[in-house]
Amino acid sequence: MMLEIKDVRKSFGKDGEVLKGVSLSVDKGDVVAILGPSGSGKTTFLRCINFLERADSGQMVFDGNVYDMHSIKKRDIAAVRRKTAFVFQNYNLFLNKTVLKNVMLGLVHGLGMPRALAKEAALSALERVGMADKLNAYPSQLSGGQQQRVAIARGLAAKPEIIYFDEPTSALDPELIGEVLNVMRSLADDGMTMIVVTHEMEFARSVSNKVLFMDKGEVIETASSEDFFNNPARERTRAFINSILTKGGVEKKPLSEPQPQPQLGFIDSTR
Repeated sequence: MMLEIKDVRKSFGKDGEVLKGVSLSVDKGDVVAILGPSGSGKTTFLRCINFLERADSGQMVFDGNVYDMHSIKKRDIAAVRRKTAFVFQNYNLFLNKTVLKNVMLGLVHGLGMPRALAKEAALSALERVGMADKLNAYPSQLSGGQQQRVAIARGLAAKPEIIYFDEPTSALDPELIGEVLNVMRSLADDGMTMIVVTHEMEFARSVSNKVLFMDKGEVIETASSEDFFNNPARERTRAFINSILTKGGVEKKPLSEPQPQPQLGFIDSTR
């Protein structure tokens, strides 16, 4: 097991408990899609496992090391982040720096990489996402899809073990979504381990191999992507998928009652 998250809880003042014991296990090469309606806690969970938010409680097991997610020390957070990358909804590029410098910056100042090696790594990553012809452009000169591909390159350049994606296409115009998803499909084909919060159901069905479905801060179901879309075990899952079907999100017949399915061995915090 590469990454295991156990019983994450998080509250925000008057909003109450946003995460109610969320758990997830990830093997090397997994592409995990985190799905659910707006407000279900998906992004908060992703931010907690990268320590952009401090969980109230929970445990992380990563590369054999065990961390308490509430009391984890700053040096341990830094060690975890050196092995992961986070792609935000809104790119988070420096507007006053070129594409090349945006990708190099974290390598030089965050990882202490010599500038020559950082440039080499940045060029390779930008080539990987199809942005090598925009090295000297500034973010304001790029489309949203191009900016997001630069953000992905920034993550790839550090050679992470896992990349977290927080709704990477939600800020894009519809005609630009495909270019970002194509890059992510290519990364999946290459065996990159990814955890993706997304509303892109076709991507989740065709690219991910695991689905974690959340609602109201709880895990409703964890399953293989095939079972999630074709044979979900829970009524709330079926209702969610059928609501997507009526919007044309996934092309298949509406779901009826569940059929027996094998035990998958994934963590289900609702049990």
